[in-house]
Amino acid sequence: MKRRQFVKNASLATAGGALITGCASGDTEGGAAAVQTNPRVNWRLTSSYPRSLDTIYGAAEVLANRVSELTNGKFTIRVFPANELVPYNQVLETVQKGTVQMGHSASYYFTGLNPALAFDCTVPFGLTARQFNAWFYHGEGKDLTRSMFADFNIINLPGGNTGVQMGGWFREQVGSLAEFRGLKMRIPGFGGAVMSELGVNVQVLAGGEIYPALERGVIDAAEWASPYDDEKLGFHQIAKNYYYPGWWEPGPNLSFYINVDAWNKLPSGYKAALEAAAAEANVGMMASYDAKNPSAMQRLIGEKGVTMRPFSDEIMNRARAITFDLLSAEAASDPAYRKLYESYDAWRRASNSWLKTAENTYSSFAFHEG
Repeated sequence: MKRRQFVKNASLATAGGALITGCASGDTEGGAAAVQTNPRVNWRLTSSYPRSLDTIYGAAEVLANRVSELTNGKFTIRVFPANELVPYNQVLETVQKGTVQMGHSASYYFTGLNPALAFDCTVPFGLTARQFNAWFYHGEGKDLTRSMFADFNIINLPGGNTGVQMGGWFREQVGSLAEFRGLKMRIPGFGGAVMSELGVNVQVLAGGEIYPALERGVIDAAEWASPYDDEKLGFHQIAKNYYYPGWWEPGPNLSFYINVDAWNKLPSGYKAALEAAAAEANVGMMASYDAKNPSAMQRLIGEKGVTMRPFSDEIMNRARAITFDLLSAEAASDPAYRKLYESYDAWRRASNSWLKTAENTYSSFAFHEG
C-alpha cells in the first residue's frame, strides 16, 4: 500500500472511531469534539451502612469505581458511610430532597412511609436473591417498584443481596413459641411485625448500636445478616446460640436510590454506565458473601464456641401463617399495595414450583454429603 493511501485510511479509521465513541457517550453531535464535551459530573452517595461492613458497604464503592472507569474519570461518585452525612434511616428522604444524588439502603427501613416498600427489599417467606432478580429484570418488578418510587422522586436499581440470612443471636435457647414471648429482640421491617405477633418485644437499632445493646442486656437477641458480617460485629462474644434460617429475610435486596432530577441531567452514556455499574455491584455482593460466609461459619463453630440451632417447625409454621395473614390484610386495604403483592406472590409461587423440582432436590442431596 502506498504511504499516501495508508495515511488516508488511517485518518478515516481514527475519525470513525471518534464518531463511534462520541455517539456511545450520548452526545448527539458525534465526532471527536463530542468526546471533549462530555461533562464532568460529581455526585455524592450516602449509605445506610458503616465502612467496617466492607461487603455490604463496599457495593457502593464498587459502583462508584466502575462508573469512574467507564467514563474515563469524568463521572465520579463519592461514597459516605452511615452517620457521616445522615443516619442510616434517613437515606431515602435525603435522596428524595436532592441533598445527595444517590443512596444505598434496604427499602424495608422505610415502610413507615409506604408499607409496599418492603417488596423492593424482602418480606418473610418471600423471594430469594435469584427469584428477586428474575422478578425485577424479567417480570413486573422493575415497572411496579419504579412506579412506587416515583412518589419519592427516586429511580431504584438493585444494589446487592446477602442471600438467605441467619436467624440471629440469642442469649438463651428458644425451642418453642412460648420461649419467644417477652423476648427483647432487635429485628426491623416486616420480620419485626411478625415477631411482634409472636409475642416478641421488637427493637429497631442501627448496625452499630446492636452490640452495646446486647452487651448491656437491653436486648436478649439480635439479627443482622450472615456469618461474615456477624463475626465482624462480635455478637458471638455475648450470645452463643446462633439460629437459622432467617425466614424473614430470604433474599434481602439492597437498592441504589437515584434522585430523578439528577438522573435526568445525565448524558445517556453516563446513565448506561450507572446502570451497568449497579448490575455489577448487585451480582458482586452476592458472590462475595458466598465466598466469605463458609470460612466465617467454620470459625464461629470451631474456634469461638458458637452453637448453630435451627428454628423449630412449630416456630416456622406459625411465623409463615402470620406472615401471609398480614400480607393479605394489608393488600385488602390498599389497592396499590395489592397490585405489588399480587405480582410478587404470583412470581414466588411459580418460581417455587420450578426451583423445588430440580434445584431443591439436588441441593437436599448434594449439600448433605459427609
